[in-house]
Amino acid sequence: MSDGASTQSPPGEPAMDFGGAPATAASYRVLARKYRPATFDDLIGQDAMVRTLANAFDAGRLPQAWILTGVRGVGKTTTARILARALNYDAPGVSGPTIHMPTLGTHCQAIMEGRHVDVIEMDAASHNGVDDIRQINDAVRYAPVSTRYKVYILDEVHMLSTAAFNALLKTLEEPPPHVKFVFATTEIRKVPVTVLSRCQRFDLRRVEAGVLVAHLQRICKAENIAVEDEALAMIARAAEGSVRDALSLLDQAIAHAAGEVKAADIRQMLGLADRARIIDLFDALMRGDMARALGELRDQYDAGADPTIALTDLADFTHFVTRIKVVPSIAEDPSYAEAERSRGREFAAGLSMRVLSRTWQMLLKGIAEAQSATKPLAAAEMVLVRIAYTADLPSPEDLVSAMSGDGAPGGNAASPAGVTGRPNGNGPRATMATASGAAAAPTAAPREFPRSAPRAQTQQVARAELAPTADAQSSEPIRAVARFEDLIALAQEKRDLMMKAALERDLRLVGFEDGKLEVALEPGASKALVGDLARKLQQWTNRRWMVVISAEAGAPTLRAQADARREEISTGVTADPLVQAVLTSFPGAEIVGVRLREDLAAPQPSADPDAFDESNPPPIDDDDIEDQL
Repeated sequence: MSDGASTQSPPGEPAMDFGGAPATAASYRVLARKYRPATFDDLIGQDAMVRTLANAFDAGRLPQAWILTGVRGVGKTTTARILARALNYDAPGVSGPTIHMPTLGTHCQAIMEGRHVDVIEMDAASHNGVDDIRQINDAVRYAPVSTRYKVYILDEVHMLSTAAFNALLKTLEEPPPHVKFVFATTEIRKVPVTVLSRCQRFDLRRVEAGVLVAHLQRICKAENIAVEDEALAMIARAAEGSVRDALSLLDQAIAHAAGEVKAADIRQMLGLADRARIIDLFDALMRGDMARALGELRDQYDAGADPTIALTDLADFTHFVTRIKVVPSIAEDPSYAEAERSRGREFAAGLSMRVLSRTWQMLLKGIAEAQSATKPLAAAEMVLVRIAYTADLPSPEDLVSAMSGDGAPGGNAASPAGVTGRPNGNGPRATMATASGAAAAPTAAPREFPRSAPRAQTQQVARAELAPTADAQSSEPIRAVARFEDLIALAQEKRDLMMKAALERDLRLVGFEDGKLEVALEPGASKALVGDLARKLQQWTNRRWMVVISAEAGAPTLRAQADARREEISTGVTADPLVQAVLTSFPGAEIVGVRLREDLAAPQPSADPDAFDESNPPPIDDDDIEDQL
């Protein structure tokens, strides 16, 4: 099979008229009909199907039914007509079905025009009832009028009702020898498996962009139309593998340009943004240059580009760069302009997969937001802001690495030609401070993490192997800590309320000595707590600490102990006879808190919010109630 359409057509053949002069207005046919394939050699992009059919015809192994599936415009109905023509090809020297049809046969003209009495085409979308199938079942008993086979072509067969499918099953499985069925559908999953099992299935593929561009070039040459290669590439991308869509767009582009078809005409016709400007916008986002990115989007909007389409084109280029990073040979795709291919290689070499995938996810969500927003431009601008401000943020594993002190966080890979810069100070520059206090550039090489680490039988140890910090190298003395409670007091002193709460709520003490802490974690505790605690203890005490996560259960957390003690005291107070008498005398009264005598003698808490727990106000003591009574 050739990769394109035949360059010679028999006289009077209704399709693939590559040799004829441009038609007049009275006889004009749209390109999708004028260049409709008439033989299997004319089909493009369906090599696997054509090879299978050729072998089947040559061996005489013809099934009773075929079913063709694929997206719109890839040639399902056209293939069905070519099949009907091949089954009934009648020419001098031909005695049976064949796919080799160099000239028009006796029945070819009528079959390709859809007006032959023995080739019945039925639109299942409008003839989907049992009565329509009953007519087919009654008619198949009669032999064809003039052809070798009576062929039934059912387009959009998935639209048949369930009862209609059931009525067709018996005839489809055992039709008369002179009957063939050809089904076409875009929704193969809606066809019952009982029908699929009785048919030979062919999946028509989307036509590749490069093949489609070559096909469009041949048609433009036959039509004497001057067209830019970039314009054809844009049409091929917009068609998404559909030959009919590509020819319809080409027809529209020829009328729109009224002369040479240029890329600017296609861009204006389809409402697309300039591809080069999309690349510039992508570059500005990866640099974090918000002023330039927002200005570029506004300029494209003023030029007529739809903000949603601009985001979609940006997502397409992100996808293109990602594919180049995975498979570098994709950069040779001729359906992309040279600027896209060259700059795509640069970005693929400089940006990490993490940044590209994160940008893709944000664009995918942002496109939906822009489509549903009352002001699409504002929504698109906010999407760009989010992307620019996260372009070089470290990954979650780098954050964990930084908190645990295992090393500097790795950000993006080295970026192309200034991609990591922040021109004019626009946008944030994401950096993380390591345990040693040094700022790690986001362009550092990402840290490699093992897939799995062996786990100890009794305990898992997390060490803070940190170099002395700047504070540690100062003249401050080393501070000793004698008890676990002193750690909590130290956190209170350093005004780190989050760490203080974590020590009380998430750690079960197993063992303690100055410089070493052995604990068990509560189920809901953060995995980064151990590394964070070791790092802060080194800063607070000016010495290294080793924090051990033990496999033992350990003592209850300090908060659990306090809650248990409070519950025990409250239960004892409630059982006191005097308290019972008070509760009996005042129906509806309840005990809201208990305070011990030593708490009454202690000084009142200061106004310092760090020294006063507002969530746990001083309770009322039963002794106070007794004194008042």
